[in-house]
Amino acid sequence: MTDKTADLAGPGIGDYAELEKILPQDYNSLLNPKETQLATYAAKDYIEENLCKELNLIRVTVPLIVDVESGVNDYLDRDGSRTPIGFHISNDYDKNPIDAEVVQAATKWKRMALKQFGMEIGEGLLTDMRAVRKDYFLDHDHSAYVDQWDWELTITEEQRNLKLLKQVVKKIWKVLKGAETHVQELFPQLKTDRYPDMPDELTFIHAEEILEKFPDLPRKQREIEIVQEYPAIFIYGIGYVLKDGYPHEMRAADYDDWVTETTSEDGRPMHGINGDILVWNPVTKRRHELTSMGIRVNAETLKKQLEITGQLDFLKLPYHKAIINNEILLSIGGGIGQSRTFMLLLKKAHIGEVSATVWPKILKDMCKSKNIHVIE
Repeated sequence: MTDKTADLAGPGIGDYAELEKILPQDYNSLLNPKETQLATYAAKDYIEENLCKELNLIRVTVPLIVDVESGVNDYLDRDGSRTPIGFHISNDYDKNPIDAEVVQAATKWKRMALKQFGMEIGEGLLTDMRAVRKDYFLDHDHSAYVDQWDWELTITEEQRNLKLLKQVVKKIWKVLKGAETHVQELFPQLKTDRYPDMPDELTFIHAEEILEKFPDLPRKQREIEIVQEYPAIFIYGIGYVLKDGYPHEMRAADYDDWVTETTSEDGRPMHGINGDILVWNPVTKRRHELTSMGIRVNAETLKKQLEITGQLDFLKLPYHKAIINNEILLSIGGGIGQSRTFMLLLKKAHIGEVSATVWPKILKDMCKSKNIHVIE
């Protein structure tokens, strides 16, 4: 049995020898660099406009940096393996300084922003978020630079359930499918039998059910197998310990709710009202994650999850205190990877074809040898 602990903390391949084998050998981009930029922004405009329509969102500004003491930065997982970039702002000759961090995701900030922007029940916000995650291994679909559509929607206590989660996921998928159609109308060469389009419908499947199908495989390999069977899926219940003693993936304890009890289609007890959209990428022939999302913790589930992860000391932070004191609106939200989405829609082999950032020389040389144009 392959070691299941190796990939719990997050995604990625792990070394460039493996990546060399994964990148396609006979790749030719369907769009040249100029067309790629035109198609990227056509998709971006379509998705932003239609996410707002489908989920009743408005576009708002979002911070690139936050105050360390606020507790609103996202730590992404619970093992401490991915830490934010921090720096000191001396300000006023260090008489009124600020210790700041570059955001890793705007998950917590968005919840607080709902109240700041006066959102009512059923209203929400959409951000054009930029972040830095310095601890990623830089491969074909992971970059130190992160761009996401981070969104958040206010809900009631009664809506904190699997039914609402699935309704929202279906609306997001409708927008992504619509964007695919839109860019193919503008650039017909993207419609090709070589790389099939995304399926019209998503398959919903609990992490426990995937484990039952592939009990001896670690998480990433389970995902690779399941998306070959179902090319577009929403895996829900990510973070709670499964029957093999491991969570499907480590998730932070203070944003998505992965502890709430749910029931499977055949009546079995499950946990978690969060999840990820994954698809089969026909270019890379790999799993391809597009979005992570979920119903957010309330006062009760925040305490439970912090207790499980041994992080009850977080309750002293302003953000966590506000949840405990019911000062933050209940919500559902998520982050949709922009470059990940463009990579899929435009049938690209590498995220660097649609995103300008830094890459090591070994990776740039590897891409050049395989006819992959990485933006520099």
